[in-house]
Amino acid sequence: MAESGASGGAVSISEVAEQAGVSVATVSRVMNGQGVVKPATRDKVLAAVEALGYRMNHLARNLRTAESRMLLTMVPDVGNPFYAEIVRGIDSVARQQGYFVLLCDTGADPGRERSYFDLLRTRRADGAICLDPDTVQHALAEEMNGVPWVACCEFDPDVAVPYVGIDNRAAAADAVRHLIAQGHTRIALINTDARYLYARQREAGMRDALAEAGLTLPAAWHVTVDSLDFDAGAEAARQLISRDEAPTAIFAVSDTLAIGVIRGLREARLAVPRDVAVMGFDDIAMAAQIDPPLTTIAQPMRELGETAARLLLQRLAQPQLAVPGVLLPHRLVKRGTA
Repeated sequence: MAESGASGGAVSISEVAEQAGVSVATVSRVMNGQGVVKPATRDKVLAAVEALGYRMNHLARNLRTAESRMLLTMVPDVGNPFYAEIVRGIDSVARQQGYFVLLCDTGADPGRERSYFDLLRTRRADGAICLDPDTVQHALAEEMNGVPWVACCEFDPDVAVPYVGIDNRAAAADAVRHLIAQGHTRIALINTDARYLYARQREAGMRDALAEAGLTLPAAWHVTVDSLDFDAGAEAARQLISRDEAPTAIFAVSDTLAIGVIRGLREARLAVPRDVAVMGFDDIAMAAQIDPPLTTIAQPMRELGETAARLLLQRLAQPQLAVPGVLLPHRLVKRGTA
């Protein structure tokens, strides 16, 4: 099991155990992601691993256990910056436990997702984290029965699969309440494909907040786009401001759309937020860098990825254990656009 350390000499698992002041079995549990180890003990082991430059011999271990030490991360659009930080979170936890991550761009296509799941069936991967639409997951759930996977961001609580996400409905309601508190009564929505759980929940949350204030969402102020890119947001903004009665505020269900909205408004010589306020969702890194900085709902993206990876590793270590679903908190970030 030994491999070369940082100094070029062979570092054994027993040396790691001695450095950390724990048993060899404890080091093995930490490195394999199996069993329960106290966080403080895990930290000591990982510190010893780093200090000594210990690297596990995965090939030898895989031949013994028939494990691939490979986890799949299935993403509907790798070009969306929202997913980048989630993937980083997944990768950081996976690497700590001696796993590699294969990033799979599914395009939200059930056929492509099914082909990736085949890697699990044939033991070429040990588990998967799926960020595809919950409708796609639901369609595949029955045929994937017994295959170890976890849902991240998109999930169906009625499917017996561990999941992590946020309360999108409550978060969207908070976003729209903020716009209403700024005095806006003509608030538009730019949404995406209703196959996505977040799209349905964020629209519901917006309608909740509007109803509380005695307001509605007219059909003319509801634009559905087929992608989350900047151009789609800019085009949606152009459509909204061309209405006979244009909105004074726009809630976009992603920051990429919202940033596109700001561009579209600027091209029409409208100032943000003086003429039209803009609210985004996600808090991607770019949101704080644009001018004006974007007011948005922050998702704990890296923590979503880290939690998904931990749930999957827990399921791999204890297949019979019922792993619960987890909802993480969101946060309203007030900046310059609303």
